[in-house]
Amino acid sequence: MTEPRRLRGHKATATCCIASSDKPGLVATSGEDGCICWFDMRCKDVKFVMDVSNEPISSLCFNSGNENIIYVSTGNEVKCFDVHMLADNSWKLLESYNYNKEEINQVTCNSRSSFLASADDGGEIKIIDIRQKRIFKTLRAGHTSICSSVQFIPWRPWEIVTGGLDSKFIIWDFSKGRPSKIVDFGLPNMRSGSNAGQCLNPAFVHSVKVPDVDILDKIGKICVVARGDGVIDVINMESELTATKPKSSTKSRKGTQSKGSDGGVPDENGRKWLHLDYSLGGHTAAVSCVTFSLFGEKGKFLVSGGNDKLVKVWDCSRCLDSWQTGDTNELLHLNINLTKKVNWLCTTPAESDNLVVCDTTKLVKVYTVS
Repeated sequence: MTEPRRLRGHKATATCCIASSDKPGLVATSGEDGCICWFDMRCKDVKFVMDVSNEPISSLCFNSGNENIIYVSTGNEVKCFDVHMLADNSWKLLESYNYNKEEINQVTCNSRSSFLASADDGGEIKIIDIRQKRIFKTLRAGHTSICSSVQFIPWRPWEIVTGGLDSKFIIWDFSKGRPSKIVDFGLPNMRSGSNAGQCLNPAFVHSVKVPDVDILDKIGKICVVARGDGVIDVINMESELTATKPKSSTKSRKGTQSKGSDGGVPDENGRKWLHLDYSLGGHTAAVSCVTFSLFGEKGKFLVSGGNDKLVKVWDCSRCLDSWQTGDTNELLHLNINLTKKVNWLCTTPAESDNLVVCDTTKLVKVYTVS
């Protein structure tokens, strides 16, 4: 890889980044300086800087149906801004939600733009009704430690997935306010750390990622889990949820299966999972972030970043084919060596400058993946 572009704008460590789908090349980053920096990849310098908090910003997301609305988590608060006048260096605070008791680690918006979810250090997840501007549900008694990551499941409108530093991966029915499935990666039979060289850190869940609606038909109903022991798990969500139901309710519906929705080589627990670990060219330290690629053929790649100062680009279609065939050759498409640990990363829909990495410095790095 050639030397990355460096984006300057933050006065302290960059914590999160998101890329616009509507405006290719527009990227927003957040930092421990309480600022959001807006970059246009066609330009050299930062376009706008929003100073929104005295506290570090932990997470950002767009409103799914309107990218002029952005949600920002800082401390135990979620702030909602209208940025459609950003070109005039003007923005407006629309709402502020103070429902979490502890510091928020991630905020996310569902595909219908009707709910927000915010996951916090106390292990709780607050579901916020955007239209009614009020709390909808508090999800607790699932995680026994920090809840680090949360995602809505687009094909199941009342369900979310969360991951935590208790090594638990939980699928919730947030209409009922309770877990429908808990997977504990801390259990001995869940560790795929028997491979020589696999890091022995606890299997904390640092990040979970579910594909957007528009790539479901391509990569199927999966969830990707980034773990503290360096393993990335690709989980077949439908087989996982089906396994939790009584046999009588698992009638297969013809014609509704997408690629990867029921494939896979079961492990000893009968699970259809793929473990991307050290033996397949995976990470040697905790994986901090995973995402799907927006560039080229959307969803073709899975991109991961870790504390081993590496970004890895995985071939999603080969990964899913390996589910069917058991062939795990050449799943890793590209390795990018960094000088610092990865905090967060995102991709853009552009042909160049399409991988944005926030590491443990204030400079945001931009790479080109082809």
